[in-house]
Amino acid sequence: MAILRPQTYMNEAGRAVGPARGSFKLPLDRVLVIHDEIDLPFGEVRTRTGGGLAGHNGLKSLRRGLGSPDFVRVRVGVGRPDSTDPEIVSRYVLSRFAEPPDEVRKLISSAAGEVDRLVEEIVAEESEPIVVD
Repeated sequence: MAILRPQTYMNEAGRAVGPARGSFKLPLDRVLVIHDEIDLPFGEVRTRTGGGLAGHNGLKSLRRGLGSPDFVRVRVGVGRPDSTDPEIVSRYVLSRFAEPPDEVRKLISSAAGEVDRLVEEIVAEESEPIVVD
């Protein structure tokens, strides 16, 4: 297992994640990305493999860098501003949380718990014995 914390901004994460995946020779289904999701209410955490990119520039970069959008995602709900104006949305996702610190800590803990669950699942799958007839 390897944990990659790219030194790029999220919008350019694919530039780091794609080469790292190649270096570690990881299948795409072993790439786990944690990202903010404005289409989920604040505090909600969901997991999925693949799917649309919903205008998320970081996910677009990852698709380019990985060659596919079919990587595992932990989507961390940050809520949506009251506008669809791209500048307002951009300011919203790049700003500090307006929610109380306790709620932010709870969100981070929830996302970390989901990542732990997924990693344990992956490790269990990889440590299962291979039976050859």
